[in-house]
Amino acid sequence: MRQFSNAVHNIIRFAAAIFAVCALTAHAQSNPDANSIQSLSVSGAAGGKLIIKVGLKSALANPPAGFSINTPPRIAFDFPNTANGLGKSTQEFGEGDLRSANIVQAGNRTRLVVNLNQMLTYDTQIEGNTLLITLQGKNQDSSTLLGNAVTPVATRFAEAKPSAKQHSLRDVDFHRGKNGEGRIQVDLSDANVGIDIRQQGRSLIVDFMKTDLPHNLQRKLDVTDFGTPVEGIDTFVDGDNVRMVIAPKGLWEHAAYQTDNKFILEIKPIVEDPNKLIKGSQAGYAGEKLTLNFQSIGVREALYVISDFINSNNIPMNMIIGDSVSGNLTLRLKDVPWDQALDIILQSKGLDMRKNGNVIQIAPREELAAKEKLSLTANQEISELESLRTESFRLSYQKGADVAVMLRGAAGPNGTTTGFLTKRGSVVIDQRTNTLFVKDTSSGLEEVRKLIKQIDIPVRQVMIEARFVNAQTSFSRSIGGKLSVPTRPSPGVATGTQIGGSGTQALLYPTANLSVPSATFYGGATLQLFNASATKVLQLEIDAAEDDGISKNIASPRVVTADSTEATISTGVQIPYTTNTGGSLATVPTVSFANASLSLKVTPQITPDDHVNMKVDVNNDTQGQMTNNGPIIDTNKITTQALVENGGTVVIGGVYTLDVTDSTSKVPLLGDVPVLGWLFKTNTKTEAKKELLIFITPKILKDTLSLR
Repeated sequence: MRQFSNAVHNIIRFAAAIFAVCALTAHAQSNPDANSIQSLSVSGAAGGKLIIKVGLKSALANPPAGFSINTPPRIAFDFPNTANGLGKSTQEFGEGDLRSANIVQAGNRTRLVVNLNQMLTYDTQIEGNTLLITLQGKNQDSSTLLGNAVTPVATRFAEAKPSAKQHSLRDVDFHRGKNGEGRIQVDLSDANVGIDIRQQGRSLIVDFMKTDLPHNLQRKLDVTDFGTPVEGIDTFVDGDNVRMVIAPKGLWEHAAYQTDNKFILEIKPIVEDPNKLIKGSQAGYAGEKLTLNFQSIGVREALYVISDFINSNNIPMNMIIGDSVSGNLTLRLKDVPWDQALDIILQSKGLDMRKNGNVIQIAPREELAAKEKLSLTANQEISELESLRTESFRLSYQKGADVAVMLRGAAGPNGTTTGFLTKRGSVVIDQRTNTLFVKDTSSGLEEVRKLIKQIDIPVRQVMIEARFVNAQTSFSRSIGGKLSVPTRPSPGVATGTQIGGSGTQALLYPTANLSVPSATFYGGATLQLFNASATKVLQLEIDAAEDDGISKNIASPRVVTADSTEATISTGVQIPYTTNTGGSLATVPTVSFANASLSLKVTPQITPDDHVNMKVDVNNDTQGQMTNNGPIIDTNKITTQALVENGGTVVIGGVYTLDVTDSTSKVPLLGDVPVLGWLFKTNTKTEAKKELLIFITPKILKDTLSLR
């Protein structure tokens, strides 16, 4: 059934084509002034070139408009007011990369389509009644690889047209494009200037054939400050031509086009993607590239060419051109995306487009704007006359009063509001069931429905855990000696005067004592010398002490709160103290309290990538010594804002202190004697280290996660 339908469809199309050919033949016979294609042949030339000769009834005033398609590779030429006089629509060649040609007539226009095996560059030239189309061999193509020219071969951008007047350049301007490209705009005296473009080394050279250059335009432009791939432009006279040397930098590619008497050359930066096999980028436009060469062609015909190109690439797109679109233009584009080519045509003629699905509507910009304004005005009038409807919305997570304020909005200028209701809409709240009753137009209710669906959702929760780690280490060491000469007033007991240190020693004779360290790690040794009758005694006492300690304190408050909602947790003690008030004659004791607490205040905000942005205020207070005015509170506090990944831990602050004390007690003069001075002094050294670190860890809670 499907094959039968396709066959019928093909028969209808064939019949329509025959009818169109007959009608066109009759039209051509009725118009004896119309041109026609009489012959078509091909011949080889040096350098692998192929020359297609198109014989016509009459000589052409200008080369035909042409465009090229890369996939499949082919070149099309449009002959206006020309009929197909070959008697056939297809001609096979099979020479080199040239496969065949199609000749199709539509109305008073004939299109010649050259089918290739691979894309080739081409030139056109008129010799009497013959049009010569020269297909360059593949080895004659200029190529570019990452901004470095492989073979500096000139590309004929525009063929010079015979003219009685001398060509000239009117202005050369440079500015930065919206995508960072450098745009060089050259105003030409006319649209028939021949232009060659080639790349030589790192420079891009543009030659304007048989063209004059005013003295004020013979200059070098330094355009480095524009931040484009172009560093400088040098324009000067080169014999009968004008040469422009462009100095690009980095990785770049260029595109050139001409609309009437304006020639524009764009130097675009290439963003290198390491994962791409082919280096290059096309910012902004993504269509298949084409080449166009229009000489005083109608705007409508140029748009038809773009439409034919779109359809030939199997793009389902239809184009509607308004009746008010008119005028002619000269357009030269080389390897430009079709959507950019369409944009260039629209901008050059003050046109605009509106796309709806696969249909493009083209009309003058003012006409489209006026139609849209009428449409908006009509929609507004309809909304003012549309009947109102009432719909209820029961909220699950949001408060009805908050949503009602959002729907009503605030009053604006000229009686407008910033809410989501129309000016005829209203909302009523049922606090008991948390339900909104909204009365508005159908479109207004649809907007309310979308808003409530977006905001009436459960708020995500975050558990914030902070850890205070307070570590202390202490070390003290004391060493010294005491020398004394005690006396013995009675048997068994001796008292003496201490020479080094302080105090009175009570000693038993005779003895030599070495004390054992106690639990406080203090120790010492005593040595006594006396005569045989024990009436003269010399006593030496050596004392030493060392203390080493480590302590660690960890406090870990944690709290759960909703997204973007502040939460506070605090634990501690209130320390009472008494103060006297009432004056000196009648003092009244008053009991006051000082707070020493560990607290955490945090406001988390969950980011779209599941990170937590936190505003944190942590405080760790401890009681110090008591004074007459109350206790001293030792405070450790930090206020900051940090972005942490879900479940990650970050140190938001820390304090490190080191106290070192080194003191010596000695007898003046005697304590300074070398070596023996240790018998008359005591050295004490203490060292205390304290370190406080504050860690914080946020965890986003899932719906099934509970705090334990």
